[in-house]
Amino acid sequence: MENKMRELSQKLIDFDIMESFDKKDYFVSKSNYYAKKIIDSWPKWDKKIVNISGEEYSGKTHLSKIFKSNTNALYLKAQQLNDQILIQIKLSDCIIIEDLNEDISQKLLYSIFNLVEQDNKFLLLSSKKPVNSMEFSLPDLVSRLKNCLTAKLELPDDDLIYAIILKKFSDRQITIDRKIIEYVVKRISRSYRNIHEFIYKIDELSLKKKKSINIKIIKEIIK
Repeated sequence: MENKMRELSQKLIDFDIMESFDKKDYFVSKSNYYAKKIIDSWPKWDKKIVNISGEEYSGKTHLSKIFKSNTNALYLKAQQLNDQILIQIKLSDCIIIEDLNEDISQKLLYSIFNLVEQDNKFLLLSSKKPVNSMEFSLPDLVSRLKNCLTAKLELPDDDLIYAIILKKFSDRQITIDRKIIEYVVKRISRSYRNIHEFIYKIDELSLKKKKSINIKIIKEIIK
């Protein structure tokens, strides 16, 4: 089972889809309302550093892209961070760091926090785990992380699942009866990852294998 999941993950990465990150394509429900509200409330943030966390495929990148569009922020992936990046951060009023995890240099992250605070900048962090629960050992960094404004993207409700499936089909130019989507919403597991894998399987059937999507196929995929 683990090998099959690994193989599917690789296929998901390799499958090239032009995904829309436009503001109008972000659907708000009770699962993500607070996080979206924070993004929209900039620059009237209660804290200079905001962390949005959630499981893979939960929409963190979409929110980051909306924030970038609103602010012209410097957009960085956590693995890009090094001492030279500090120069770019110094020249930017707003910064986004995506996919933050515990592999990052603690001293470097603390230096970034200091720059943000001292120069009155704004920093948006995205991560799977909330940053205030990460197991860092540098006391000053731990203290700063506890003082961030945090918002967690909760597991999707029915309305959000429906919107995600509809958007993903639209991105892929797949036409499907809305009654079929409603059928899926009632039966699919409440997990962003499972929804993503479901969409990939639909992709494979409709685009690669040239099969029309009907209830029979949907039932097989959900099983």
